[in-house]
Amino acid sequence: MAEAHVKHHDYHVVDPSPWPIIGSVSALIATAGGVIWMHGGTSLVSIAGIIGILYTMFGWWRDVVHESREGFHTPVVVIGLRYGMILFIASEVMFFVAWFWAFFDASLFTNEAINFQRVDVTGGMWPPKGIESLDPWHLPLLNTLILLTSGTTVTWAHHALLHNDRQGLKWGLWCTVLLGALFSFVQGYEYMHAEFAFSGNIYGATFFMATGFHGFHVIVGTLFLTVCLIRAYAGDFTPTKHFGFEAAAWYWHFVDVVWLFLFTFVYVWASSGAAGHS
Repeated sequence: MAEAHVKHHDYHVVDPSPWPIIGSVSALIATAGGVIWMHGGTSLVSIAGIIGILYTMFGWWRDVVHESREGFHTPVVVIGLRYGMILFIASEVMFFVAWFWAFFDASLFTNEAINFQRVDVTGGMWPPKGIESLDPWHLPLLNTLILLTSGTTVTWAHHALLHNDRQGLKWGLWCTVLLGALFSFVQGYEYMHAEFAFSGNIYGATFFMATGFHGFHVIVGTLFLTVCLIRAYAGDFTPTKHFGFEAAAWYWHFVDVVWLFLFTFVYVWASSGAAGHS
């Protein structure tokens, strides 16, 4: 009977987990709460959903780390994890494609987008008349330098890990986490001093949705790397077994690339007074 329970394969059958349903319900609550808040209601519902998402992230990461420590992440399982992370990032690419599509549709076909809001504007102006866009060569440029620097520090940490330099790994991760937090702080400061709002105009809607979701991804990536930093201090990663760190680095580089597109088009190109089609 004992032999019937012996595993004769390299795959890992995951134990029943509550995190998918808890995460889904929390995301639904956060989204509904956001809608309620945007319509003048309380923000407590959205905060409750965000707390649920953070709890899901903590619990799910904890379980995956436990599986890794128990030796369940065999080479075959790691291949599946790599494919899963690649597909996840691909889905994130398409997510941002939607926001870029909305931005270019509004900026290139300006009259159609603005006249839909019953505003009398001529000449295909972008930003629309009366909107004072942010100076791309001030805080946005600073944030670009911050993110590019963070890309180099996470690469430093990766190379240090490959050469079994534990101290270099920790320093590289510390720098990346701090730079990610600094980026979020600068972006929040920029939002507070923007001369336009999210609602009431198509420019503000497309700007805040595109850059705001990117900012959310920066926060998630910072948490992801913080988990890697904690694991580095726990001695979890080795030069040959460190997919958790690799996944975080992939995600961070993806965030970097998306920001370069945002800076180029949403900040620089849009603020130059690019004219759309009348």
